[in-house]
Amino acid sequence: MFASLSERFDGIVKNLTGRGRLTEENIKETLRAIRIALLEADVALPVVKSFIQRVQEKALGEKVLNSLTPGQELTKIVKDELTLILGEATAELTLSKMPPTVILVAGLQGAGKTTTVVKLARFLKEQGKKKVLVTSTDIYRPAAIEQLATLAKQTEIEYFPSSTNQDPLSIAQHAIQEARKLSCDIVIIDTAGRLHVDNEMMQEIKKLHAGVQPTETLFVVDSMTGQDAVHTANAFNDALPLTGVVLTKTDGDARGGAALSVWETIHKPIKFIGTGEKIDQFEIFHPERIATRILGMGDIVSLVEDVHQKIDQKKAEKVAKKLKSGKRFDLEDFLEQLEQMNHMGGISSIISKLPGLGSVPKALKEQVNDKMFLKMKAIIQSMTIKERRFPDLIKGSRKRRIAMGSGTEVQEVNRLLKQFDRMQKMMKKLKKGGMMNAMRQLQGSLPPGGDFNLPF
Repeated sequence: MFASLSERFDGIVKNLTGRGRLTEENIKETLRAIRIALLEADVALPVVKSFIQRVQEKALGEKVLNSLTPGQELTKIVKDELTLILGEATAELTLSKMPPTVILVAGLQGAGKTTTVVKLARFLKEQGKKKVLVTSTDIYRPAAIEQLATLAKQTEIEYFPSSTNQDPLSIAQHAIQEARKLSCDIVIIDTAGRLHVDNEMMQEIKKLHAGVQPTETLFVVDSMTGQDAVHTANAFNDALPLTGVVLTKTDGDARGGAALSVWETIHKPIKFIGTGEKIDQFEIFHPERIATRILGMGDIVSLVEDVHQKIDQKKAEKVAKKLKSGKRFDLEDFLEQLEQMNHMGGISSIISKLPGLGSVPKALKEQVNDKMFLKMKAIIQSMTIKERRFPDLIKGSRKRRIAMGSGTEVQEVNRLLKQFDRMQKMMKKLKKGGMMNAMRQLQGSLPPGGDFNLPF
């Protein structure tokens, strides 16, 4: 999310910080560039207007014009205002004093509601250590009920069954009763969606809301729909007392207009974002961290949290001990590092959170993607255990066999072995080993241009 916007802002910020003095004219020039960048990101026009107006008022003050570092002062103003339109502060879920807390999830069909219900349930179970029960009141789509049942079973979440011949309010009330019996902390209710907002749907969800009196009413919206997301959020907000928004499919949204428009339009905070298709690709929305990411400053806090939450510490320590004992880092270890990266959302997610990487040329970014890493995994998995442990054995005929087994070319096998050789040398220097140390060196390993060769 925000890839194209971040690219534009990176150039704007560089232009600012490179100036020793700012005038009223070049401040206005900068604001014009910001305005165009926001409009191209599909940010709602009223939001863009109020944002530019606030930045301009502060930027033309004495603090910026008379500052010894005016570029940095203006960058800080832009960052603070971006944080403000994203919601200013992280909005946490409100939990009821008397369990179970009831969370009602609403939204249009296709926005990712059912998947979000399970992602949220898993998040609350894993991070919040809560016992969660989920149910579906979507009596119009048997597939939605089946999907929820299947996902709940896969993630070991309590599930209350429902069917298409039941009343939605009755399903929800019985699910709450069941949650009390099972001593659940939270009940999440999936509601029916339509392809568009209609009166019948709104009346049904109003009745459901009045009947269960949820503590949280979350609106799920597809971020890829841009300004349409804001229009539907408005319609639901008029009908229901929404407490927050969940943005889905943010991994496919390079612009980010919905995220930058929701708060100022309906004054309801974005509480979570779905960052991919996998059940664990779900995060708390932190406005300030997102603002720094947009400006190319990275998001090291989120990256460190990912390492602690998603990396298998035992496996990481095993690699570290192996290297400390003087043993060689082999392709089996390399495969393990790729798996660990995958748990963190893939290389694209990691790179987006590293500071200073907004300036990496587009051609290089296109080479560093998760598809490339999947190909690398396929190549290693096509090797024998002996070849993984002793890569020097891999010569002509072996390379051809590995390429054929992984559906790649011999040149790609050669490239992987070359990249592995670089990582092996780097790991020797690191001694302590592990992915975190490799990641710390990633930024310094990126060349300013030309062919991109991964250090690992």
